[in-house]
Amino acid sequence: MLDLLKYTLPALVVFATAYFLIKALLGKEEKKMKLDVFLNNQKAITPIRLQAYERLIILLERIHPESLVIRENQPDMTNQQLHQVLLGMIRGEFEHNLSQQLYVTPQAWMLIKAAKESLVQLVNSEALQLVPTDSSINLSKAIIEAHMQDKQSAHAKAIAFLKEEVQSLF
Repeated sequence: MLDLLKYTLPALVVFATAYFLIKALLGKEEKKMKLDVFLNNQKAITPIRLQAYERLIILLERIHPESLVIRENQPDMTNQQLHQVLLGMIRGEFEHNLSQQLYVTPQAWMLIKAAKESLVQLVNSEALQLVPTDSSINLSKAIIEAHMQDKQSAHAKAIAFLKEEVQSLF
């Protein structure tokens, strides 16, 4: 029995030591592999994320009230026609960029949505105050004036936040 313990006990100690050393080595190797995968993913996704931020800034600039009204207003349009065109353009631009939410933070996406909804609300509220059959120049002026009065617009907040987030990437 004593002879058995003389051989078994050292063998168990050697086995346990080898087991824990190999386990630690494999754990370190696994962590290193995960880090490599993470870094490779970061290299691949950073340009995509930057492109998403760029596209969202372009979205916000395209639906900026002044540029939207100037781009979409036609001389022969009525208030009602311009109202419908503006809402369609806002929704279309937004829907075209829906997939960008995958690459930005939830807070950034919420601000983008808030800017869009704020603009839709502005266009709707100004359109309701005017005669639908009058010239669209009245609605254009009303939208631009109302937007200019809003110094802390959701639109400006969203752009500022996106710029801050992009800076934090570097």
